[in-house]
Amino acid sequence: MDTAWRLVREEGTDALTLGRLAEQAGITKPVVYDHFGTRTGLLIALYREFDDRQTAQLQAALRTGEPTLAGRAAVIASAYLDCVLAQGREIPGVVAALTSSPELERVKRDCDAAFRETCRSALAPFAPAGAIAPAGLWAMLGAAEALSAAAANGDLTATEAQVELAETIVAMVSRRRG
Repeated sequence: MDTAWRLVREEGTDALTLGRLAEQAGITKPVVYDHFGTRTGLLIALYREFDDRQTAQLQAALRTGEPTLAGRAAVIASAYLDCVLAQGREIPGVVAALTSSPELERVKRDCDAAFRETCRSALAPFAPAGAIAPAGLWAMLGAAEALSAAAANGDLTATEAQVELAETIVAMVSRRRG
């Protein structure tokens, strides 16, 4: 997996093939094909590894963070940004590749649904109505993806992205539905 991430970082997602991975890892092609099956399987494995790290980081932070709306928003923003930035510029390429097939897109959607549910559960106690509209959670996810991509590309600092995401989360949760 480290070799696959390095290939994506150095040469881009398009350069990531099972044959190239085997060559770079110094193993035979059958070993790589037996393990991942297809390029799609490899991309899914990369994204799931990233998502598992992100989920573990978020859950740990939520357990120890300040139990207020601002505290939870800051924890979610920090955990999301920190994980994306720790992975580097290669995750946007993997995410883009996930939309290239229904199977890959389904994996991303499932991971996104789990993230939204974790956030809904952590933030709902602070919502005026005791619940958060699904559209708000989608908006939060879109903001998280856009701001983390901007920080990873150097368009924003990590701090700017984190503060903006936390403020966006607070505003989304605080809205009153009429």
